Amino acid sequence: MPELPEVETIRRILVKNLLSQKLTGVKIVNKKFCKKQGVEELSSLTGQKLQKILRKGKYLIFLFETEGVLFHLGLTGALIFWEKLEVKSYKHLILVLEFERKKLAYIDIRKFGRIKKFKKEEIDRLPEIINLGKDALEVDLEEFQEIIKKQKTAIKSVLLNQKLISGLGNIYTDEILFRAGISPLKKGNELNPEEVERLFKTMKEVLKEAIKLRGSSVRDYIDPEGRKGEFQKRHMVYGKKGELCPKCKRPLVYKKIAQRGTTFCPHCQI
Repeated sequence: MPELPEVETIRRILVKNLLSQKLTGVKIVNKKFCKKQGVEELSSLTGQKLQKILRKGKYLIFLFETEGVLFHLGLTGALIFWEKLEVKSYKHLILVLEFERKKLAYIDIRKFGRIKKFKKEEIDRLPEIINLGKDALEVDLEEFQEIIKKQKTAIKSVLLNQKLISGLGNIYTDEILFRAGISPLKKGNELNPEEVERLFKTMKEVLKEAIKLRGSSVRDYIDPEGRKGEFQKRHMVYGKKGELCPKCKRPLVYKKIAQRGTTFCPHCQI
C-alpha cells in the first residue's frame, strides 16, 4: 500500500505537471468500480482548472474551481501519466483524466482504492479527512508527546492508527521503530520522554529520506512517471523475515502486531 512518502512523491510530481491546467475530458473505463464508488459521473469537472493538489495522510485531493476529487490508492492503486502506462496495465484501468497537456490514468490491480467527488466547500466536512489524526510530517513534538503518552496499546499499533497519526503504514513503522531502537511491542504510555523524542525525530528523518528517494517499491508501486522508488534499498528490517539484524547480526523476529506482520530485533529494540 502506498504510504506517506509514496503519496507525497505522487503529489509533488502531479503538482509539477498538472497544476493550473483545465480538465478537458474524463473517460470512465471500469464503470462497475466507479459506480460502486459513486463516481460514475465526473463530467461536471470538465472545463474546470485544477487549482491545488493536497495530501492528507495517505489521501490525495484534487481541488478544481468548484469541486474536488479525493483518491485513496488502497493496496495497489496508481496514478500514471498515459504515455508511461504499460500495455499490461490496461486491464486494470479504472479511468483517465484528460488535461490540456497531460492525460492521467488511474489503475488498480486489486481494486481496494477509493475515489470520491465532492463540492469544494465540503472539504473540511469530509469524514475521510475529519477522522484523520495529525499528519506524520506535520505533527510537532509536543503534539506527538501528548498522543503517545495516552496510548495503552503497542507502539506499532499506535503508529498505524490513522486516527492518531496519519500517513504511516507497515513499511515505515517497522523501519522507524528499528532505527529508533524501540520495541514494537512496547506500549505507548510505557515510553519515557527520551524515547518519545527519539521516536519523533527518527520518524521525521525516515519520512524525509524516503520522500527524497521517491518512496519504496516493494511490490507494485510506481510513480506517475513510471519510475520505482529507491528507499527499499535502505530498508533495514521490513520484509527481511528470517534474516540477520544489520546491527547485532542475530536473527530478526517476525510477529503479528495489530494484525500486521512485523519484523524487528528483540536485542536492538527494547
